[in-house]
Amino acid sequence: MESKPEDKTPSVNPSPTPQTKLDKTVVWKGFWENVRIIAIAVVIAFLIRTFIAEPRYIPSDSMLPTLSTGDRLVVEKVSTKLSEPHRGDVIVFEPPLLLQIQGYRKQDAFIKRIIGTSGDVIEVKDGQVYVNEVPLLEDYILEVPHYSLPPLQIPAGQVFVMGDNRNNSNDSHIWGFLPTDNIIGKAVFRFYPLGRIGTV
Repeated sequence: MESKPEDKTPSVNPSPTPQTKLDKTVVWKGFWENVRIIAIAVVIAFLIRTFIAEPRYIPSDSMLPTLSTGDRLVVEKVSTKLSEPHRGDVIVFEPPLLLQIQGYRKQDAFIKRIIGTSGDVIEVKDGQVYVNEVPLLEDYILEVPHYSLPPLQIPAGQVFVMGDNRNNSNDSHIWGFLPTDNIIGKAVFRFYPLGRIGTV
C-alpha cells in the first residue's frame, strides 16, 4: 500500500494580533512608569538627606551615657540653619580646621553637646563647668571633668562643645571653639538599638 506523501507546506507564523501589540505596549509602559517612580524616590531621598535629615552612626564612647557606640540617630538639619544654636543641643558637625590639619577628614563627623554659645564665658574648675560664672547643672554626664580650663569667652559665630563622657572626649576643651558653619545638624531621635528607641 502506497503511503500518502507528507504535507510539506511550510508553516507560517501568524502575524502579531492587535492584542499582542497592546500587551507589549502595556508592559513597556509599566516598566517606564516603575523607572520614573524609582527615579523620583531617589531624588526625594537625596534632597531629604541633603537638606532635611539623615541617619548617623555613633563611632565612639565620647557621649556616654547619653549615646553609646553603635547607636543610630536621625540628625535633623533644618532648625540649625534657620535659628541660632542652643545650649544643650547635641549636634553633629564637621571637624574644625585644627582637627583637619591633624589628619581628620571633613567627612569625619563629630557629635558633641553645645555647652556655650556666642558671648558666653566658659570655665572648668574643681570638677565643675561654669557658664558665665554660673555652675552648669549636668545630669547627663558620665563623670565630672578631671581637668581645668581658664575662663574663655566664645567669639561671635562660634560655639563651645563637649562630650558627655568628659574625660574621654576630643572636644572644645582640647581644640577650641567650633564655627557654627561646621554644624551639620541636631541629633533628635535614636532609632537603633530597638531597646533604646527614643528622642535624644
